Amino acid sequence: MWVVTILRVSVITIFFLGLAGCGGDSPSEEVGVLRIGNGGEPRDLDPHTITGTLEMRIIFGLMEGLLTHHPTDDDIPTGGVAERWENSEDGLVWRFYLRENARWSNGDPVTADDFVYSWRRVLNPKLGNEYAHWFYMIEGAEAYNRGEVQDAETIGVFAESPTVFKVVLREPVANFEKMLLNNSFLPVHQATIEAHGGPGVRQSGWTRPENYVGNGAFRLVEWKAESVIRVERNPHYWDAASVRMDAIEFFPISDENTALRAFESGQLHLIQSVPVNLRSHYAKISPEKIRFDPLAGAYFYRANTTRPPMDDVKVRKALSLTINRKQIIDHLLKGNERIASGYTPAGMDGYIPPQRETYNPELGRQLLAEAGYPGGVGFPEVELLYNTSDNHRKIAEAIQTMWRSELGIEITLTNQEWKVYLDTAKNMQYDIARAGVVGNAFPYNFLRAFFSYSPNNYTGFNDPEYDRLLKEARRTLDKEERHALLLEAEQRLMDAQPVIPIYWYTNVYLIDPRVRNWHPKLNNQRPLKYVYLAD
Repeated sequence: MWVVTILRVSVITIFFLGLAGCGGDSPSEEVGVLRIGNGGEPRDLDPHTITGTLEMRIIFGLMEGLLTHHPTDDDIPTGGVAERWENSEDGLVWRFYLRENARWSNGDPVTADDFVYSWRRVLNPKLGNEYAHWFYMIEGAEAYNRGEVQDAETIGVFAESPTVFKVVLREPVANFEKMLLNNSFLPVHQATIEAHGGPGVRQSGWTRPENYVGNGAFRLVEWKAESVIRVERNPHYWDAASVRMDAIEFFPISDENTALRAFESGQLHLIQSVPVNLRSHYAKISPEKIRFDPLAGAYFYRANTTRPPMDDVKVRKALSLTINRKQIIDHLLKGNERIASGYTPAGMDGYIPPQRETYNPELGRQLLAEAGYPGGVGFPEVELLYNTSDNHRKIAEAIQTMWRSELGIEITLTNQEWKVYLDTAKNMQYDIARAGVVGNAFPYNFLRAFFSYSPNNYTGFNDPEYDRLLKEARRTLDKEERHALLLEAEQRLMDAQPVIPIYWYTNVYLIDPRVRNWHPKLNNQRPLKYVYLAD
């Protein structure tokens, strides 16, 4: 894996050196083009099969759902393909009225039938969509996705006319409009999917530039693996007049130092992270370049609860209690991060997560001894997996040292390139794995990942009472009652400790001062059509 990582960094470095040496036609001097360091090579650009933030960043420029992200406010979903929508008094029936001028990038109209086809595709068991359980709030969706019913027409989604899309829920749902911002609710172009194997086929080739048909502000024109993804203004987009950039280029650079050099040389306008040892430097020397934005996200470690010794909750708690989170934040990160007392970030929608003890080495050692490993004696070989990143490595090394010092155990560190790391985590071929989550700003959105049947669980955690509490919270419209249910569920999650929360994110990144309308967003998603470069 080291060979792959080093080779990729070398290729990208050579690419940027080439840009620096070009003349007037160099992409680095191209007018109206925003260049973003995107942190890694996307797994795919199919909105119904991806789960990573670096893929979503691109896809939300290529596709648009019924509703879309507001440019500045995380609490207000704004109209996308739908120009207006309404809800019945009992909360069960929603109608979305589509824009008559909504078009695909090939000029075809975007219709209600496209959403019927797309949402049925997400629920197709053969596709294996990892967010399919988000759709279980819809009448008939769960039975179809689980294979109990074969007829997709039993799902409560209907095209009442080319511009009226109706959704029938099986129960009222809190935050339904915010849930529609998940990438799996985006539409896909039916003729394109059918021409490449049909709705149940993954990685069929339809996402290659020559085949890609989207309905967003931009269209995919180039995808050079491990090099660059280029999207250009979509002339058929219904709001094309608002699109400010001619093109956006995404560079899959996972190495922070390589991205930093490209940024400082003017070849990138924005990079997604800052080496932790340079954050204070930029804040002092170039405060106009560094941003410390609030973010609804958590940095945590997953535990594979199906593998010994991680199948013992006492071991998991011992590991959590011997991580000095304050030391990591104050001396390593220096980005205004907050100690994570729970999994769900504090401050969303007024929700207060569990307030629990996060650092007690003495209790940690006691629990490890009770698990059969006094002073770390006899503790088996355990591996900590993280995706390739200098920042992730530094955090892992700090925690490795803490566990050695406080518990007397040795943990092996292993890094993998992004796509390989995702597959390893999904297949649960790990002991402990670094993870991060950034989501729409409501707490249920975070906790639902640990439903026993969620394909995003990746830990083996299975608690029927947790499932029941979350389902009850989903249909509870009263905020105070809903938050009480969510808190009880999250306390159960923390008692079982399948995840070890470390800190709640601050979004620390570098941005060219000429970039405009890149507003702070708790979910780190913003309509790219409004972003532009000032002269």
